[in-house]
Amino acid sequence: MISPVAIIPARGGSKRIPRKNLKPFAGRPMIEHTLEAARASGCFGRIIVSTDDAEIAELALRWGAEVPALRPAALSDDHATTADVLVHALTELVADPPAHACCIYATAPLLQPRFLREGLSLLVSSGASVAFSVTSFPYPILRALRRDEDGSVAMMWPEHRSTRSNDLPEAFHDAGQFYWVNVPAFLAQRQLFTPDAHGVRIPRKFVQDIDTPEDWDTAEALFRALGGTPA
Repeated sequence: MISPVAIIPARGGSKRIPRKNLKPFAGRPMIEHTLEAARASGCFGRIIVSTDDAEIAELALRWGAEVPALRPAALSDDHATTADVLVHALTELVADPPAHACCIYATAPLLQPRFLREGLSLLVSSGASVAFSVTSFPYPILRALRRDEDGSVAMMWPEHRSTRSNDLPEAFHDAGQFYWVNVPAFLAQRQLFTPDAHGVRIPRKFVQDIDTPEDWDTAEALFRALGGTPA
């Protein structure tokens, strides 16, 4: 059986944090943390970086990853979806796709290798077409507030005004770290949020979406508190 392949999308452009994938995070280019986690997981026979950027490609090659070709411009703008990039990688960059592949974001420096292993195990044991990282909201979303332009606030779901927090269902969101896919099923559906998708629960302390400078500072503080990225 062919070993799973990792696909790391890493385009050169980023509006809110310029050159985000190469910007030093905790003293190293951001993408290096993802490359290290992928390698440390022991899950993959190949690690492929999908990029439109020559500098990112050079760094990936130094880490022992593969860059079979630079990504087309049409898949490198703000409108290209993760599913689009993954389809391209599995159909154009991998000559003989394995049964399982994992898309890992280059901007997930808190990713722990053990969760990649858990994801593969869940994908296989469940028979799902997709297994991806999720984490819980820190507060019941059914008690969320809406803030209007005049500064006034109101409950988004006022019917839960008196409902105890303990009686409300726990809610989750995409942790933005990885997506394991059953390759034949994914290429047939070309979707990551499928009806049979399973969630790999990631503790909140290992999750920080990085879109703004404030997000970046928070992620670095978490990284330091966690002592880096253990295996």
